[in-house]
Parts: sequence; C-alpha cells; structure tokens
Amino acid sequence: MSIFERYLTLWVALCIVAGIALGHAVPGAFQAVGAAEVARVNLPVAVLIWLMVIPMLLKIDFAALGEVGRHWRGIGVTLFINWAVKPFSMAALGWLFVGWLFRSWLPADQIDSYIAGLIILAAAPCTAMVFVWSNLTRGEPHFTLSQVALNDAIMVVAFAPIVGLLLGLSAITVPWDTLVLSVVLYIVIPVMLAQGLRRWVLATGGESALGRLLQVLGPVSLVALLATLVLLFGFQGEQIIAQPLVIVLLAVPILIQVYFNAGLAYLLNRVAGEQHCVAGPSALIGASNFFELAVAAAISLFGFHSGAALATVVGVLIEVPVMLSVVSIVNRSKGWYERGNAASRMPVPTNPDPSCDPHPAQGDPR
Repeated sequence: MSIFERYLTLWVALCIVAGIALGHAVPGAFQAVGAAEVARVNLPVAVLIWLMVIPMLLKIDFAALGEVGRHWRGIGVTLFINWAVKPFSMAALGWLFVGWLFRSWLPADQIDSYIAGLIILAAAPCTAMVFVWSNLTRGEPHFTLSQVALNDAIMVVAFAPIVGLLLGLSAITVPWDTLVLSVVLYIVIPVMLAQGLRRWVLATGGESALGRLLQVLGPVSLVALLATLVLLFGFQGEQIIAQPLVIVLLAVPILIQVYFNAGLAYLLNRVAGEQHCVAGPSALIGASNFFELAVAAAISLFGFHSGAALATVVGVLIEVPVMLSVVSIVNRSKGWYERGNAASRMPVPTNPDPSCDPHPAQGDPR
C-alpha cells in the first residue's frame, strides 16, 4: 500500500478539520464553489470526481470477463452479496439505527438524507482498493480482476435502479433525472474514457507504460478525493460542530454492514467448496464500497449540505482500518476455513495458481 492508502483514515480526519476551519474562515469561497453548477452538476466537484474515478477504472481489464467461469462459485457468492444482500441489508440497518434507535440524537430534518447516503454507499461495490485487500490475503489475482470487471459492468445498469428502489421504499423522493445523469457522468463516461486510455497506453507502451501511468495517477486520485472532502466539510462544518456525535452514530450501521457481509460471503464460499484464495477476496469485495462514486452520487442528488453526502464520507473515514481488520480475520482463520468439509471435498484444480497453494514450499514466506 502506498503512504496515501495506508494512512487514508488520517488524511480524511485532517481534511475534516481543514474543511471545517476553512468553512468558517472563508465561507464566501465555499459558496462560490457550491454555486458553480450546470443542470444540478457542480462543475468543480465533477472535475475532482473524474480525477478520482478514472485512475481507479484504468486498473480494470474488461477482457478478464472471460475468466468469470473459472471460479464460478466465488463469483456467484460475491454477486449475491453485492447485489442481492448488501444494498438491502444497509437499507434495513439504516432504518433500524438512523430511523429509529438513534433518531433522537440526530438532526430531525436530515434523517431521511442520512439513510439515503447509507443506501448509496452500499449500492456501489468497490473497484480499486479491492486489489490491495486481495493482495494482502494472497487472493487469486485472476478471480479478483474478473470479479471487479463484472461488478463494474453490472454497476452501469444496476446502480440507478437499486438506489431508486431503496430510496422509494424509504419514502425519499427520487430525482430520477439527476440519478441517471450521475450514472452517465460518474460511471458510463469514466469507464469509456479509462478503457480507451488503457488500450492506447497498452498499444503504444505495453504493461510497463500502464504501470508508470498508474503510479503517477494513483496519488492524483487520492488528492482529488481529499480535496473533495475539504469542500464537503467546509459546507458541513456548522452541523458537525453542533452535532459531533453524528459521525460516530453513522459509523455504527456501516461497521455492522461490513462485518455482516464479509462474514456471510466467507461462510458461503466455505459451504460452496471454494478455495481460501478465492474466499478471501470474495469476502472483501462483498464488504467494501466504491466510496468515490458514492460521494459523487450523494453530492449530485442531495447537495454538499446534505446528510447523504456526510454519510458517504463516514464510509471513507473508516474504510482502511475496518477492511484491514477483515483482512486479518481472513488470514488468521485460514486453517479453520480449510478444515471445512465442503472445502476439503473440492477437487484439486488443473494447473493451480501458486497463490492458492495450501502447502507452500519450506522457506516460502507464506
């Protein structure tokens, strides 16, 4: 992990402080940024979002979709968690905690907006950081790449309907025109641009050129994310100072959702007889979120001042420490996983990937 990725929680915390301080010191500047809109799209934020999202999507090779059938058990489990469980479980947790248990401690006029933000966060499966988490669990790289590519392809068509359905069930007015515009701006166009750039770089310079480009753009992506957070907290500062408990309360359903979905994916892979090197990244993909897209969609749909935008940022704040804890659980439980009856009955694959070798050679650091 780069220093930006390793200390992402610290950078987010510093952006919270910087955003709140700047929001009080130069409110006019933030108002000018907030007013720079065309068709409800904030132009400065749109540029920052593209700088965030496109470098992430450059890592995805949609040709990997041809590998989907190779680990069909793990693919099936992850798709079930990402699209049939996670958005709906998050909506249920939002209704339970934000809409009921914590209601008296939260601003009454933002309750629905907080729930909307949690739903948006859960409806976008993670894209880029998954490669880090998979590597830390010695995950099967072909599975991880094909699963992420498949999730991104599904997200183009499924993100808006799922968000719209769950917002409707929550009695939240769905601005369909803005939701569809967000999907086009922050999913469809970035995917097309990233894939076009990826193919051109590979054609002219090969894998080494793509690697160098990703090294340059990786920090740009995270800096754009942090700049967006400074803007967001510049607008949210007064609310956070008045209600500092809000961030902690919003973190509760997010934490429960992460561990629930990761645990369920891990157990289902064990029952299905999938190898540990597939079950690990499957659990991590099932639990983590594409928070860059979530932040962009929440701002587009509800604005900088909204509770929805704040809820998505809480997901960013806790992403790294929570996912590293899931990585630790997956790694420490490998022996238990492989003692499972279903896993032990799985036939040994032809030409297995070395990263899935359950008995590494003596001296292997694994």
